[in-house]
Amino acid sequence: MAFRQFGAAAAVAATLALATPAHAVTEIQWWHAMTGPNNDVVVKLANDFNASQSDYKIVPTFKGSYADTLNAGIAAFRAGNAPGIMQVFEVGTATMMAAKGAVKPVFELMKQQGETFDPKSYLPAITGYYSTSKGDMLSFPFNSSSMVMWVNLDALKKADIATPPKTWPEVFAAAKKLHATSPTCGFSSAWGSWGLIEQFSAWHNVPIGSKANGLDGFDTVLEFNTPLETKLLENIVELQKDKSYDYSGRTNTGEGRFTSGECPMFMTSSAFYPNVKANAKFSYTAIPMPYFPDVTGAPQNSIIGGASLWVMSGKSPEEYKGIAKFFTFLSDTDRQANLHQVSGYLPITKAAYEKTKAEGFYEKNPILEVPLKELTNKPPTENSRGLRFGGMVQLRDVFAEEIEAALAGKKSAKEALDTAVSRGNAMLRQFERTAVK
Repeated sequence: MAFRQFGAAAAVAATLALATPAHAVTEIQWWHAMTGPNNDVVVKLANDFNASQSDYKIVPTFKGSYADTLNAGIAAFRAGNAPGIMQVFEVGTATMMAAKGAVKPVFELMKQQGETFDPKSYLPAITGYYSTSKGDMLSFPFNSSSMVMWVNLDALKKADIATPPKTWPEVFAAAKKLHATSPTCGFSSAWGSWGLIEQFSAWHNVPIGSKANGLDGFDTVLEFNTPLETKLLENIVELQKDKSYDYSGRTNTGEGRFTSGECPMFMTSSAFYPNVKANAKFSYTAIPMPYFPDVTGAPQNSIIGGASLWVMSGKSPEEYKGIAKFFTFLSDTDRQANLHQVSGYLPITKAAYEKTKAEGFYEKNPILEVPLKELTNKPPTENSRGLRFGGMVQLRDVFAEEIEAALAGKKSAKEALDTAVSRGNAMLRQFERTAVK
């Protein structure tokens, strides 16, 4: 009897459960460009957030390269089906700003949703890049890096170089010495425009363009064809003649030349760290970018690479509420410190940096502090807050073409930089006409 009564009660409960609407979970699409271990980081962050609450579900989707992801997101917005969150690389910032009506600024989102959000809690060099001139943050910093010099310490020892070079004259001299023991390459670099023009100018506190490198207005004018930038390119062109310096392409496809031991000094992103750690069979380190010691105030501070998260417009109130909570989740000090320590990404908040430092992490892993020391070397100036030029992907190709012409002996360094500036300014005026209303 009791069993039958229990069974009847259970049947009634089951019927009521079926009649009661299930708790609705709001899905939020997150389009990104991360591959390999970095994709694993994205998936884990989404899974951890989803497990921390039951109202929202972040759904990460790989959409190809940075450029592919940006193009896919803009196309999806025009078609009315943009994701809630889109990862965009730092040089896509101007394009996102010019996509009228496509974006919901992060500072507005967080305020509307009542989430604690203080731009001053983030590293200044990161905040400045993704903010308006008034300090309002447009996107949420995610995977940030900077440029460093990777050094093969075994190769330096073999070439009788006592310590890694700190200045450009020391780099040039070391490259010649290393070339004697490494015939195909003494020194090389990746991301030519980012390293030899963008980072170089910020590190020496000279402008890349007017209006704070475009951060204060799209009607900016490029001006990196000065005697200082010319001196750098002239020296590199001279070293290229016997491969004391050897060009490794426009992007980072040549980074394997460092891990293989072919190029003993290699300037590229600090995000190269996991790759070096996994593949280098020699003693290595990373040091700050070199500088010219005769430039007053140098070095200044470096600028960031990597990407940020943009919130797309036209989403439901529930989606926006979930996105704001996800960004608060990402900003957690312990989470940021752990993310930095396991992935090599920079911590985006001052608190996460200080926590990592206080725990003695950098004493055992000094390489991971190098880009942070560069970014925080001095308070950012108008020349070192970052850059915001329209059509920057195409501009970088133009800059690279002219650098390549100089390296091939087809143009002098000055002619190449003059042409890069002239062509670039024409492209900026075209961007103004077509993208900025």
